[in-house]
Amino acid sequence: AAMIRLRSCILTHVLYSAPASPISSLRRLLSTTEPAPPVPANPGFAVEDYLVATCGLTRPQALKASLKLSGLKSPSKPDSVLALLAGLGLSSADVAALVAADPRLLCAKVDTLTSNVKGLAGMGMSRSQIAQLVMLGCIIFRCKPVVSRLHYYLPLFGSPENLLRVLKQNSYLLSSNIDKVVEPNLAFLRECGLGACDIAKLCTSLPRLLSTKPEKVRAMAACTESLGVRRGSGMFRKAMQAVAFRSEEKIAAEVAYLKKTFRW
Repeated sequence: AAMIRLRSCILTHVLYSAPASPISSLRRLLSTTEPAPPVPANPGFAVEDYLVATCGLTRPQALKASLKLSGLKSPSKPDSVLALLAGLGLSSADVAALVAADPRLLCAKVDTLTSNVKGLAGMGMSRSQIAQLVMLGCIIFRCKPVVSRLHYYLPLFGSPENLLRVLKQNSYLLSSNIDKVVEPNLAFLRECGLGACDIAKLCTSLPRLLSTKPEKVRAMAACTESLGVRRGSGMFRKAMQAVAFRSEEKIAAEVAYLKKTFRW
């Protein structure tokens, strides 16, 4: 195409030049025509500069984050991820915090992120709630299981609002092993005579309970029984809530104090 344009230029010049002869004009033009400048080499994609200029990271943050993005050679994928995050209403400060915490989010598959957003919206979560969820667990958000995990928890807590409230206290629920940790804990609480409503109240006040090792949850129940509160009683949930995650020494000290103070 370039050669065709050059020939056309030469021919036009020859035909409309006067009074010089066509041959002399052609020779003069060919002798003075300079070759097209070479195309400059691609300087490459500067990840660190992109993190500072586009993502809002500080230079030290960008330097640290760039170490995890050595394979990133183009802004096309991160641009798409940033556009999706902006569409959720995340501020520039939120995006900077996300990228600093999880730089590989910029390399996430946009199709997976989009699918997760649609799945969460299908659960009844608003755009604002999805944005809050992303801020809580961006690493799990870029993975496919996030929607199925939340589908598991939603019936337990009853609504997206309650679920989000629990996740704000314990975001580890997003990555906890459901089959080996969460489900055995729920099954054990049912064995203790707690109904769905009591379990929801207990786990809302103590979200760590679900992601704690099952043997520790059983130890908490045994401690509750040692205080004289039997399983299946109306006070079992409140008593277990009172002793959970407290040392035996502290519980013993509180019991001694109550005995002394109220003569129980």
